[in-house]
Amino acid sequence: MSIDAIKTVAVLGAGTMGNGIAHVFARSGYKVILRDVERRFLDRGMEMIGKNLDREIKRRRLRRRRRELFLAGCSL
Repeated sequence: MSIDAIKTVAVLGAGTMGNGIAHVFARSGYKVILRDVERRFLDRGMEMIGKNLDREIKRRRLRRRRRELFLAGCSL
């Protein structure tokens, strides 16, 4: 299997590093599966990803409609 064949990645842990890694993969076009031991950690991780995307929109590095596509590509 070549690296180009990978379309989905899983990130274990939605803390600071995990949500950052998930964010980068989602921005790069991968489908991301985010997992953690408790739902509240996942919710907080997704909230942080949303805030980071909002910051990119504010800096005009990202368009608002792309934000929703990236968030849709992340599943819990």
